[in-house]
Amino acid sequence: MNGVAQQRGVDYDQLGRTLVFRNELAEEGKLGFWRWLSLFLGVAGTYRKNDTVDVVYTLNGRRTVATLRAERPTEGV
Repeated sequence: MNGVAQQRGVDYDQLGRTLVFRNELAEEGKLGFWRWLSLFLGVAGTYRKNDTVDVVYTLNGRRTVATLRAERPTEGV
């Protein structure tokens, strides 16, 4: 996650085809008008958290990497 290797059973669990991380993954929300304007004018930048997970796996004998983002759990799960 974010370039740091994670270990199954320590940092995350696998439930079927779903990865469940023990620490919450953060994603940057939509920018409000004032924050967008300050970025546009070059007054301020944005350094919000935006976690990604690179999953490395083998498919048909080839090493493949998929980049994933946090997904919100659905109601009742």
